Amino acid sequence: MKKRIIMVSFSIILLLIIILFTIIYFNKNNVVNLKVESNNLLQVLDINEVIIAELVQNELKEEISEDSSILNSNNNTTNNNLHSNSINQVQNNNYYQTISQKIESKMNSMSLREKIGQMLVISYSGTNYTQNLDNILKQVKPGGFILFADNISTYSNTKEFISKIKNSESIPITIGIDQEGGRVQRIKQLPDANVLSIPDMYSLGKTNNSSLAYNFGKVIAEELSAFGINLDYAPVIDIFSNPNNTVIGTRAFGNTAENVINMSIPLAKGLKEHGIIPVYKHFPGHGDTNTDSHVELPVINKTKEELYQREFLPFKAAINNNADIIMVAHIALPNVTGNYIPSSLSYDIVTGILRNEMGYNGVGVTDAVNMKALTDNYSIDEIYKLCINAGVDIILMPLNPVEAVNIIENLVNNGSIPKYRIDESVRRILKMKYSNNLEGLKTNGKEKIGTQEHINIIDQVK
Repeated sequence: MKKRIIMVSFSIILLLIIILFTIIYFNKNNVVNLKVESNNLLQVLDINEVIIAELVQNELKEEISEDSSILNSNNNTTNNNLHSNSINQVQNNNYYQTISQKIESKMNSMSLREKIGQMLVISYSGTNYTQNLDNILKQVKPGGFILFADNISTYSNTKEFISKIKNSESIPITIGIDQEGGRVQRIKQLPDANVLSIPDMYSLGKTNNSSLAYNFGKVIAEELSAFGINLDYAPVIDIFSNPNNTVIGTRAFGNTAENVINMSIPLAKGLKEHGIIPVYKHFPGHGDTNTDSHVELPVINKTKEELYQREFLPFKAAINNNADIIMVAHIALPNVTGNYIPSSLSYDIVTGILRNEMGYNGVGVTDAVNMKALTDNYSIDEIYKLCINAGVDIILMPLNPVEAVNIIENLVNNGSIPKYRIDESVRRILKMKYSNNLEGLKTNGKEKIGTQEHINIIDQVK
């Protein structure tokens, strides 16, 4: 009997040990529950408590030790991630701090005339880098140069022309062009380069294919970059809502804000990610005008509320997507401003709405100031004074660049233009240039022009 009792007790102990190890095995992630369950078993059986408790205690120690190791490992991983994030944050801060330091260092070394030069984008007729052009560049030190068809002859000559302009400047210069597609593209087929003809944006917009729009931006960017160009006065983000509008028409992506946004933002991204700064145009919206600002002053009679519901929407989308440059058009909005001052010269439009209400902190550029919408209604002095005081940063195509510097310098010196406005604009311009790394931007070679990949992309739009 005694032996049977011993055997039964031994069996119970063995069974208990098996149960305990089973509990331990299935409760590795919950040490507290393990301890509670083991204590309950001991109380029920009430045998060999000390022996079994020691077994459980030792097992618990191992589990706790293992959990502690895991916890320490997780803490180390978390600390490493935090450290890595901190390093990235520091690097980002250093990056922006470096740009800020470069801007301030350059600002401190520039004369007033040099700052004014940065606010001008000039043009020049001819395909060769002449002594006259060299003299203008040295006197003006412009922030940018815009190319037209009469600057382009062959690939090799155009690339050399652009290279000499770039080398004439100590501050990186923007080399821009209107390469929208359709009827507005300055570079087409050349004798020594198969530059692709880009379909108009209205045809592209009909596809409603944002990925295709991005690839169109890539094609345009890679072909422009092969010449040394770094800026495109595109995309047009006006809404083609007036069939009598002759200046925009098929230059627009469509006749709804949604369509324009869905196509223009990806195209601009394709441009920028392949080395070309996009310029969104023409704020506050040129799609519902009856006249062409090249010829006379267009007037839009909509209220501000109406503009916010339609025309402003693509520009707000551009701002939300970190637009570097927005072009301001010569359009009057009498029901917004109470006068017929063109938007490009209007403080209420540029600073009041575009900057303060819509939150735009980037560079503002006028449409070309040689257009009759301005020159038929204002003197040159008035144009420069009004557009700078309005909050615009870059004056596009002054009629006489050297004279423009002299006029603006006099306007600053006599108090008509506050000096802080010049500094404010030049800081924005330098930030745009340095943040886009214009000084170190690599250009493509001729092999990127007219590739089969580009042809396949373009052929998707008929």
